[in-house]
Amino acid sequence: MTNRIALITGANKGIGFATARQLGALGMTVLVGARDAGRGRAAERELRDGGADAVLMPLDVTDAESVTAAAKRVEAEYGRLDVLINNAGIVLADGARGLPSETTVETMRRLYETNVFGVVTVTNALLPLLRRAPAARIVNVSSEVGSIAVMTDPDGALFQLTSVPYPSSKAALNMLTAMYAKELRDSPIKVNAANPGYCATDLNSNSGFRTADQGAEVSVHLATLPADGPNGLLWGFQMDAGGGYGVLPW
Repeated sequence: MTNRIALITGANKGIGFATARQLGALGMTVLVGARDAGRGRAAERELRDGGADAVLMPLDVTDAESVTAAAKRVEAEYGRLDVLINNAGIVLADGARGLPSETTVETMRRLYETNVFGVVTVTNALLPLLRRAPAARIVNVSSEVGSIAVMTDPDGALFQLTSVPYPSSKAALNMLTAMYAKELRDSPIKVNAANPGYCATDLNSNSGFRTADQGAEVSVHLATLPADGPNGLLWGFQMDAGGGYGVLPW
């Protein structure tokens, strides 16, 4: 994996940081995408102290100018990009239970700006550089709550969840994944969605039953797929299948 270049959005904490550490351990140069410069510098320092070739990449996925600047810097300093991990994401909901009838359009817009529109902005800006790599990988960090099949299974563990903003954003992200994979199917680029499972991070007040490192394993696996690896799948932790990793239904 030496000399491969990986950019991870939202890499200053949680699953993104754990993913950066694991890819760094494989010998990749890790570009630490971070909206907050202070937290980004702290993450860069910690990763470097751990032996990773980590470089802070100021990047706010909701700011087109920030994304353009990051793409120009990657081009100027590296000339290509081998791995893009769209990891940045937020959770928002209205009301005590997040019922559809309690959901506001304002909340939906705020969440989609990061979880959906930001992915399109970043991916399109960096796709020319991904095409320059011998066999690039795009990983969109999604969730099982974005699977309509999982969320509507009356016997499944997630059937009681009714919140609209976050699950619907991940369902949209899953469709983005499928469509980018279809567009790029005749290229060496592979595009997949990762389901890290319910990991303990700031996103959920550290209430998850899996660790950030365990969640990062899913993204790392998809980022390092061989030439005959899958394309256009939602892959990762399978809660309703008793754990383990595999393909999840859309």
